[in-house]
Order: sequence, then C-alpha cells, then structure tokens
Amino acid sequence: MKSLICTTPGQFEYKDISEPLFSKGNTILKIKRIGICGTDLHAYEGTQPYFYYPRILGHELAAEIAETDAPGFSKGEQVTFIPYFNCGTCIACTSGRPNCCETLKVSGVHIDGGMTEYLSVPSYSLVHGNDHTLEELALVEPLAIGAHAVWRAQIRKGEFALVIGAGPIGLGIMEFARIAGAKVIAMDINDQRLAFCKEKNIVALTVNPSEGNPAETIKDITAGSMPTAVFDATGSLFAINKAFSYMAHSARYILVGLQKGDITFSHPEFHKREGTLMSSRNATREDFEHVLTCMKSKLIDPGTYITHRVTFDKVKKTFDSWLDPKTGVIKAMVEM
Repeated sequence: MKSLICTTPGQFEYKDISEPLFSKGNTILKIKRIGICGTDLHAYEGTQPYFYYPRILGHELAAEIAETDAPGFSKGEQVTFIPYFNCGTCIACTSGRPNCCETLKVSGVHIDGGMTEYLSVPSYSLVHGNDHTLEELALVEPLAIGAHAVWRAQIRKGEFALVIGAGPIGLGIMEFARIAGAKVIAMDINDQRLAFCKEKNIVALTVNPSEGNPAETIKDITAGSMPTAVFDATGSLFAINKAFSYMAHSARYILVGLQKGDITFSHPEFHKREGTLMSSRNATREDFEHVLTCMKSKLIDPGTYITHRVTFDKVKKTFDSWLDPKTGVIKAMVEM
C-alpha cells in the first residue's frame, strides 16, 4: 500500500509498504480523510518535541472499518479514533486521565500515523461516526483538543477568555469557550485569521498584538479587569511568556500550544495575582463525545474551518505551501 513518509525535516517520500495484518484487539482502518494539523507542520519543519524520523504523519482521521472484532462496531462503518494510545495502568490512566499517560504513544508522532491507505489501531480507540460526514469526523480530534482545554479551565459563564493563536486549535478553544458561556477575545498577529474569526461568527472581539499596546486594548475590552482565563494556542515562546501580562488577578493560564524552550515569567507578578498555570494535553473520550454532540446540535460547524483540499498523491508537492501564512490555510484536508 502507498504511504507518505516524512524521512527528515523538510522531506517527504511516497513509499510502498506492507498492509497491516489483523490481530485480536485491533482494528484495521481504511483511511478516507486526513486533516493536517500544527503537529504535522511542526514535524515537517523539525520543531516538534517528542518526535523522531522517519515517521508517517497524520492523526486527524476519518476512516472505514476494514476488519474488526470490536463489540458494537462493524465492517464498512465510518469512524474516527482517539489517536493517543495509553498503558491503562499508570497513575494518570488509573486516575481517569489517559490523555497524559506516562508512556503515551500518539499516532503520527511517537508511532506511525494515518498518511497511508490502511492503519491498524487498538479497538478501544474507535469512535462511532454517528452519521457525520467524513470531513466532520476528521475534525473531531483537533476540536476535542479545544474542548479539553476549556474543560481544564473550568470556564465560568460571562467571564472574559483570551485565546492567543487563531489557528485550528485556537479556533476550537474559542468555540468551546463560547459554548461554555465565556466572552471570548481572539488574539493573533495575522489579520487574515482575525478576519476569519469574525466572518465565521466564531468571535466578535479580536486583538492584533503587533498593533499598538495589546495589554491596554485588552484592558479596555474587559473594562479594566483583564481576562480571567488565558489560553495559548501558538506554541510560540515569545507569545507564551508575554501572555502572563494579560492575566487578571485570580486568572487561570492554560498552555495548549507546545514548544521546546523554558518559560520565563515574573514570580512576584504571578504570585500577587494568585494565578493558576496549567497545561492541557490531548483529549479524553468525553471530549470527543462532547464535540460530536455539539456538531449534531449545530452548536459548531467544523466545515467552516476547511480552507484547502488536496488528494493524497498531491500532498508532497503541496505541503510546503501550507507553511506560508500568505496561503491563508486554516485547515487543509487530504482525500484518500
């Protein structure tokens, strides 16, 4: 079967590899759609932590079941899956937090992913499609990342939430913070992305930190209080460090984006706010189900995120362009 392998940073190769063999407790998926995410882009750039080459990328997937012994699932059924494979026995797993398992293996990051025709996954990771389209199913995982971050923040109705980074993950955070009742502020240095947020009715309040004094702008929007929930979805060390200055007294700061460096902030300033700093990693089955419920009830329209579509045989030629902000990519979708 044909696969696309990231052999080194900046280099893809199409290769024929053996199809996976069916085994008990696993399911063979026939891949139908692949969403391209920031992890894929960063892996291609060589800036993704926890990453080794060569690797088959891809974990935002919609598929058809080719073979399974999973109870309640059947051959030919359209599904997505939870691409974080956990041990089930460590302290995180036994505490109901398998998304941050001590030995977690993420498909397309630690192990080979879905940029291939067929993929074997643990049957426990399957998620029913529930009559959703293939493109919707391929977007459940990135939206679940946002849903999990909002769950971590324990958003309160009516509070101001600042989301820094208006890419796909940031948009998901905005959507679920809005659904939870927050007054959401989008921040990005890309005016095109901020315009997208407004045009698609995701948020009404936007800030470009490269224009004027962003802290004063946010202070004006929040009537002097500043946001009580701040999310980073950039993975930019500069943006992460700067965002401490946007926190209200008593605020929570949730790191969703990931980078390789050390975070630096003023302890006295953070301390006097009695700030809460937390990370948000991956998502749980409950987050996936919440996303599907919100899709079904039309609280969220994931199709609005897809700005670029390409067939699998064109990915190698096209991928470089998705790194350029001028192309206006929010979400690229690959069709198998």
